[in-house]
Amino acid sequence: MAKQTKLKPTESELAILRVLWDHGPCTVRLVHEALGGDQRVGYTTTLKLMQIMVDKGLVVRDESRRSHIYSPTVDEGQTLGQIVTDLVSRAFGGSARKLILQALSSGDISPEEIRKIRKLLGEQGGKKHGGD
Repeated sequence: MAKQTKLKPTESELAILRVLWDHGPCTVRLVHEALGGDQRVGYTTTLKLMQIMVDKGLVVRDESRRSHIYSPTVDEGQTLGQIVTDLVSRAFGGSARKLILQALSSGDISPEEIRKIRKLLGEQGGKKHGGD
């Protein structure tokens, strides 16, 4: 993914990016179907959103085939990181601790998710204390 951007994708653009990150390059039809083929959001709306995303530099369009193929130009980790950084700043006064505590207290967490969180916290603790 060559191009990185500071653009904040809208909720609809982020949904499209998730499909492209999960499935790889796709046609508009495949993206629309992956989004549920929602009748309230027609195919032409999905197409228009993806054309706007090309203009914004969030995706590129390969026009070499009859059905154009769209690929993300933004990295998933970096994009989600920017969104989280913005959320922490705006909603939690810059406190990642408050965000994490709110997230943990807001819903059901599976044992697998708890295991992954503990592992990540262990890795973060090792980085801050020189790996001890």
